[in-house]
Amino acid sequence: MIHVLPDQLASQIAAGEVVERPSSVVKELVENSIDAGATAITIDIRGGGRQLIQVADNGSGIDAAEIETAFLRHATSKLSTADDLHAIRTLGFRGEALAAIAAVSQVTVVSRARDAATGTRLVLDGGQVMTRETVGAPAGTVIAVENLFYNVPARLKFLKSITTEKRLIDEFVTRYALAYPAIRFRLTHDNRITFQTTGNGQTADVLLAVYGPETVRQLIAVQPEERDERPVRVRGYVSDPALNWGNRNHIQLFVNGRAVRDNRLTFAVVQAYHTLLPVGRYPLGLLFLDLPPEDVDVNVHPAKVEVRFRDEGAMFSAVQREVRAVLLGTTPGRAASGQWSVFSNQWSVGQWGGGAGGDRAGFAARDDEGERPAAQLDIPWQLRPPAPETGEGELSAPTVAPPAAAETRLPIMRVVGQVGAAYIIAEGPEGLYLIDQHAAHERILYEQLLAQWRQRHVASQGLVAPATVYLSPSQADLVEEHAALLVGLGFDVEPFGPGAFQVRAVPALLGRSDPAAALSAVVADLESAATPLQAQLEALALRRVCKSAAVKAGQTLSREEMEALIAQLERCETPHTCPHGRPTLIHLSAAALARQFGRT
Repeated sequence: MIHVLPDQLASQIAAGEVVERPSSVVKELVENSIDAGATAITIDIRGGGRQLIQVADNGSGIDAAEIETAFLRHATSKLSTADDLHAIRTLGFRGEALAAIAAVSQVTVVSRARDAATGTRLVLDGGQVMTRETVGAPAGTVIAVENLFYNVPARLKFLKSITTEKRLIDEFVTRYALAYPAIRFRLTHDNRITFQTTGNGQTADVLLAVYGPETVRQLIAVQPEERDERPVRVRGYVSDPALNWGNRNHIQLFVNGRAVRDNRLTFAVVQAYHTLLPVGRYPLGLLFLDLPPEDVDVNVHPAKVEVRFRDEGAMFSAVQREVRAVLLGTTPGRAASGQWSVFSNQWSVGQWGGGAGGDRAGFAARDDEGERPAAQLDIPWQLRPPAPETGEGELSAPTVAPPAAAETRLPIMRVVGQVGAAYIIAEGPEGLYLIDQHAAHERILYEQLLAQWRQRHVASQGLVAPATVYLSPSQADLVEEHAALLVGLGFDVEPFGPGAFQVRAVPALLGRSDPAAALSAVVADLESAATPLQAQLEALALRRVCKSAAVKAGQTLSREEMEALIAQLERCETPHTCPHGRPTLIHLSAAALARQFGRT
């Protein structure tokens, strides 16, 4: 039998299109505050947003006669006719958000219009008005959302952990703080300030609050010329190719002030870095696209994060062109004939031999997966072979393959030399071996660290002076969430203000590696991890620590260092690949060499 659903049930179902999780509530309320002309927005969160989400602003407020109407479905002051949909200039416009939020929570709103003498306090439960009263209040609006999804328990089951929900809220707030630097944002979690801005209108200052000084120093401004009369204007910031990540999450796009997701435009940014980044690495991008409202359709999805452009090709070209232009204008390794570009991973014409590099001239310092060669070699050559497994009480560490069979063990090799400051040439009874020094050292360190991890005793080294690392609010959440993992790896990290941490100790095998960079790299990998499985997160972190500690391509090794590295590789259980699966060596048999020289 077909029948019409009750209004309350219909509202709860419809709310799911708008309110998926706590961050959805924060998004809708903050966008309303921005539309109201607020210059200060305070967001208070408790229990990851399940217990309380409160957004307070100093905007225009809600008139007392309209405050109840504001919580009705499709009630809005931003649209009057269907024609208005073709030129939307506000973040909100459907009139669905407040009704959807109220339908699945308990809401208290206090608001006073700027020209009113008093304010109004309205309490709703599941969308139904419970109380209304006149109160004294400052101009603006405060909306408190409590017990989210209390009447839709099925939806509660789909929420992630408190830390994950906090991280999603952090990502949204920092995103809009970057888009609206003239608004003063303050975000608290469980009465602790985790993020705030000054509202001075300087995007660079907000970037500093989000990413820290080290990242900001490596950003390049994208700024159109003042006389540029093209309909699409692209502005913002992109990272120097030397600053990159393992995922696209740090590419943020705004269309007429609205945060959007658009795979095609994201790809345009990535394409602008063509030949400038290693494969699988991605830049930071904060780009604002300004175009006539009639050229973009924002009425695509209830969440208002997807848009359609009248001319998608023009948008793609504009983004790629502007980003590429600033990169080629500032990247030191760009297209200079006869020079090696540290970003392209390709030889250019005429670079073999000669030059100012002494005996290393003509050899490039390869930048494996975005890492710069270390300035000084610091390898703990006297490493112990992996200890046996304890058999019980182990942490959920990744597994190592069973001991290799005799035929898979490496033979005894004799060092011949080094080529390209990256590969060791060695001779064995079966021919010639070309060994990737970085990959080989990663394997050695990984097996050593894994043995220590299984024994629950990773050697840690205290720092004479703590190193300060600046992380985004969402990355700071990851440090707190995985504090036990970091301690187990040998890190000693403590908070040092909003978004800042001090590293007081690091895994001993890191040697002289930059401790702040090592922690940032581990956190970046945790951020990009596609799985929440603890064992896999542990394996990821172990590999990252080893990658940071291993000798880099581009480092010239002494014969003693090369011999020590090969000797340790020979003792490894799985010597043929690094922890990431790349080969550690290439074997050219004597028979293969003979065929190459026509001796067969």
